[in-house]
Amino acid sequence: MKRSLSAIALLALALSACDAERKPQQETAATPQPPTPALDQPAEDVPPATAPPGTAVPAPVPGTYEGYGKTRFGMSADAVRQNWDGELAGVPGADTACYYLRPKQADGAGWPALMFENGKFVRYDVETIADVAPGGGQVGMSADDIKTAYAGRVEEQPHKYVEGGKNLRVKSTDGASAIVFEVDAAGKVTAWHVGVPPQVDYVEGCS
Repeated sequence: MKRSLSAIALLALALSACDAERKPQQETAATPQPPTPALDQPAEDVPPATAPPGTAVPAPVPGTYEGYGKTRFGMSADAVRQNWDGELAGVPGADTACYYLRPKQADGAGWPALMFENGKFVRYDVETIADVAPGGGQVGMSADDIKTAYAGRVEEQPHKYVEGGKNLRVKSTDGASAIVFEVDAAGKVTAWHVGVPPQVDYVEGCS
């Protein structure tokens, strides 16, 4: 009887040892694993994209019969520079009384061009669609558009250098200045300028 009890005790000890060996393996197998990252997500933080820096260009200012922006006809070049938002490029020639100052712009267009003669601001020239003439005229309009916008005030003259072209001249209400729209043979406005006489009627600018 004692031998039977001893055998049973030994069998119980052996079973306990086997259970002890299996338990860590079972616990290890049951330990939850961290979730696998989604395939469409980057493993590391990615800095936000940065747009390439652009070059700001000053917005055009509607022209008037008296000048452009804060400038006025009759001002000196120094006074115009002081009243201009930005930098103007150009200097008078040593032997000429007429010259242009142009805005320094990133696109290199340099319009409008400001004409000076005998030390005074007398005219500005435009050849971009962005600027608007007093009364609403713009580059790209047709001759008929101009005649409608300035009804009863347009004086038509043939263009000196463009075959089939014409100049459409519109005086200010007080007659102190005028606009001249240059129209090509297809009937489209390609440029315009505003100024005081006689400079507003110079066909070749300062040339």
